[in-house]
Amino acid sequence: MPRRERPLNTDSGDARLLRFAADLRLLRKKAGDPTYRQLARRAHYSAGTLSEAAGGRKLPSLAVTLAYVRGCDGDVTAWEERWRELSAHPTAGARKGEGESGNGTEATADPASPYVGLAAFQAEDAPRFFGRERIMEELLSRITERRIVVLLGASGAGKSSLLRAGLLARVRVGERPWLPVLFTPGALPLEELALRLLPTGATLADLHTELAGDPRGLHRFVRQALIGQPQETEMLIIVDQFEEVFTLCEDQEERARFIDLLLTAVRSRTSRCRVVMGVRADFYAHCTTHPLLLEALSEVQVPLGPMTADELRQAIVRPATHAGCMVEGALVSRLVADAAGQPGVLPLVSHALLET
Repeated sequence: MPRRERPLNTDSGDARLLRFAADLRLLRKKAGDPTYRQLARRAHYSAGTLSEAAGGRKLPSLAVTLAYVRGCDGDVTAWEERWRELSAHPTAGARKGEGESGNGTEATADPASPYVGLAAFQAEDAPRFFGRERIMEELLSRITERRIVVLLGASGAGKSSLLRAGLLARVRVGERPWLPVLFTPGALPLEELALRLLPTGATLADLHTELAGDPRGLHRFVRQALIGQPQETEMLIIVDQFEEVFTLCEDQEERARFIDLLLTAVRSRTSRCRVVMGVRADFYAHCTTHPLLLEALSEVQVPLGPMTADELRQAIVRPATHAGCMVEGALVSRLVADAAGQPGVLPLVSHALLET
């Protein structure tokens, strides 16, 4: 088992961040203790995002925080003031979520914490992300050959971790000449896409109008954003938890426009865009209702199955080694025996190790 625990620095932002997260959980309890799935329907963010917001590992974005608070009938003004005060502290929220840092800088993973528990690995966790090397190479190869790839896997298989700590992290260090944009669709996928594209130019209102008004809007925007870049430079759009367009987006027209935008952008003759979509396997049938999406599914799928015994062993042992810790052999053997080949157990294994 890990021999070293991460100390709580009460003189830094750690204690304040943990109190912030604890008070979010208390707010949820006072609101009747809804499940995160129920809260997701109110807040229009995924259950995983909301759970992570109250986990205390990093400061959630202001948008996620306020959505959580609204879903629990909390005081939005008071919570916004509290968030801004915490965010302004130089050590608070040092590990913000992907796309939430506001200044484009990456946080450094805490080397004293080898495991991330129930949360997904983020791009900054790449140094301790192990066990998925083979499927990562396949995913990179497929998206290099084709302009759209669908990563399909069961809930808990590790799709988000692979997309973030695997694909996103490797593209960022220059393995491919691509500019990555990663997001989850949420209840308003067009708005989420526009928000993620803002750093590359335009205003939110103009960009949202362009995306909503024409299926070629994303294609044109990408080409315009890459003017002046080397010809081989392209934009890589990574849509994590793509199934949210079915679970959270209630507007069928917006859902259809969003899908059309992505597919038109990769199928245009002058395309400079590539798209990777992470899809939960039980939403495969939903995807087949869209003709062009069905075509994409039939062309390039990368199935993400359970880890083999060797992959799982690497995922358990190597993060600890990287952090200067060790895991007892008996514990490794027990976890591998119980979890190898089982779908959806990776978060539970990581959580068990984090709590050990």
